[in-house]
Formats: sequence, C-alpha cells, structure tokens
Amino acid sequence: MNKLDFKYHSAVIAAIEASKAIMKIYATDFSTSIKGDGSPVTLADLTSSEIIAHHLERTSIPITGEERLKESYAVRKEWEECWCVDPLDGTKEFVRKNGEFVVSIGLIKDQQPFFGVIASPVSQRIIVGGEEMGAYIFSFDELESPEKWKKLPAISTLNNPVVVISSRSHYSGNLLTIIQNIETQHGEVASARMGSALKFFDLVQGKADVYPRLAPTMEWDIVAGHAIYKAVGGEVFSLETKEPLVYNKESLFNSFFIAINSQLVFSDLIDGVD
Repeated sequence: MNKLDFKYHSAVIAAIEASKAIMKIYATDFSTSIKGDGSPVTLADLTSSEIIAHHLERTSIPITGEERLKESYAVRKEWEECWCVDPLDGTKEFVRKNGEFVVSIGLIKDQQPFFGVIASPVSQRIIVGGEEMGAYIFSFDELESPEKWKKLPAISTLNNPVVVISSRSHYSGNLLTIIQNIETQHGEVASARMGSALKFFDLVQGKADVYPRLAPTMEWDIVAGHAIYKAVGGEVFSLETKEPLVYNKESLFNSFFIAINSQLVFSDLIDGVD
C-alpha cells in the first residue's frame, strides 16, 4: 500500500485521534444526556466530533454528521463531495461499556459512497477503503507504515453456514422471510450479533455474509461501511428502491437495507418481502 493522499490520510488520523480521546473518557465515570430525538449523547461523542472536524476542515470538503449542525438541502445538493461523520457510532454500547462502538467517517461523491474509515477504539484496529484503492485493515500503530497494512481480497465465497449479522437472536416478519430465503437457497444459517458499524469489520473480511437492517438509520451510520464493503465486492441495497443506497439526500434517513456478500443475489433474498 502506498501512502494515502492528504484527504484520506486526514480522515484516518482523525479517526485514530478521536478513538484515543474516546477511550480516555470510557475509562471514567462519564455522564449521559438525552438529545431531543431520544438518543443518548456523552462527552465522548462531542469530543470526538471536535477532533474529527479539526482534521477534516483542513481538506476544504464540507462536513455533515450526527453531532453537527445540518446544512439545508438547498446548500447540500450543490456539494459534489462531502464528509459524513459519526464520531461515536454505538453510543448506547459505549454507555453499556460492552466495547461495541466505532468511529465512522465516510466520503460521499456525487451521492455515492466513495471512501470510508471505521476505527474500533477498543481493539485499536481500523478498516479503510473505497473502490479506487481497495480495502485494508491495520492497527493504529501501523498508520505510518502502510507496507504493514493487510489488503483485504475481493470476497469470492460464502461462509458455510451463511452468517447473518443481526441485532436480534429471534427472527420475525420480513427478517424471517429473508432468513428463510437464504436457507432455501444455501442451507443452514448462523446468527451473529454485534453493535454499531463494527459489523463491517466482519463483513469486509468475509467473516459474515448478510446484514439486514429493518429499522431506522441515518446516512452517517452506514456510508463508511458501504464504501469499504464495495471495495471487496459487497453491496448495500435499499429495500425501498431495490437499488444500492445513495447519500446526501434531502432526507438524511436511510431506507431499510440489506448488505450482502457478492456471492448472493439480492432479488432472491427479498422474494416475498413486502
């Protein structure tokens, strides 16, 4: 791996420095506040957001994200590219102290997921990538030694049994239909549970094959993972449009979606889903 160009390097440094600050707060008896939408926020969310902004503002690319004031769509629709940031994806997991949280930074270009960085503060591991550069995984202390980064190969097989990442251990409704479709075509299904965009560590390494999300999410929850997953041949499809998710939309909410291994056929998985 050659050294990253300035804007990508800025994003990776931002994710690592934010992760280190998050872990310092994680070790304290921090307090939690509730935002207007009912979601929790901590000093770690806000500190991480400030650190990331400090680095990304140097790239002169506009930024949107969970803890930032959102520009109107009239302004955003003129952006050819923008950063989309979740400074602490998995705040509920952070509060529970179960370790399942990440820093997530994505670059959107012409509404497409172009580049992504996901850092795990607890494991001090990071995945980075996009279709132009491929995908890589490395430890925080290997940032300035790209020759040590592990390039992730294009996904060419399915796990046996097929591994589905879900927040539930019991399937129902449309999720049950998706699982039954997988079982019909590929046999036994194994279930994995994991919080936040940490799921993409398993997806991009081929340790999991399917991630259905049939609950509300925002663009910053998924865009970085989407960009990295595309780099190894995966895709994230909207269950509403039946097309890959797009970003920097008028509404920053995502439709329900399913991320799938390239060895699966999206239309087969959603047969019977309403």
